[in-house]
Amino acid sequence: MIEWFVTLMEILGIVCALMGLLVILLMFFQFTKYLINRTQTKVPRRTDTMSKEAREGVTFNDIFMFMIAVPLVLLWVGFAGFVIHTGLNNSAVLENIEAYTTLIAILGGPALLIIKDALDVWKQEQAEKTAFYKVKAQAVIDFNDAVLKQAQDIESKQQDQEHKMESKK
Repeated sequence: MIEWFVTLMEILGIVCALMGLLVILLMFFQFTKYLINRTQTKVPRRTDTMSKEAREGVTFNDIFMFMIAVPLVLLWVGFAGFVIHTGLNNSAVLENIEAYTTLIAILGGPALLIIKDALDVWKQEQAEKTAFYKVKAQAVIDFNDAVLKQAQDIESKQQDQEHKMESKK
């Protein structure tokens, strides 16, 4: 049983290492792409000045959450569940429970820090998006008010002109 668990942990370690390598390669390619785009001179287009919110896409924080934080948390929760399940069915696990709880704590410390930091960054992004949409909505409301006021002014001036024309007759 222990050998199976060690093999499982080795496989999970290799998977996590490969995902970390993937994230590093992704960051390297994005940085290289940024440098290449920065050195090239191009004619600015009107769409280049659009806000980032208008061109929303996948951010680094999204990749970070799904490539690092989610697997680490799942590993942590899965291992804790495995220990509980195995402890209920196997008394040998209960004899070594201190070693298992230490391993859970070792995995849990970084997992909790990563989760907290990632959630703080995600919360900040969501707050920025919310603020942007509030400003955008207020701009639309102001624009609609201005259009209505302009239409009323045009109609008022048109009526004044009609009254002037009638009074001259």
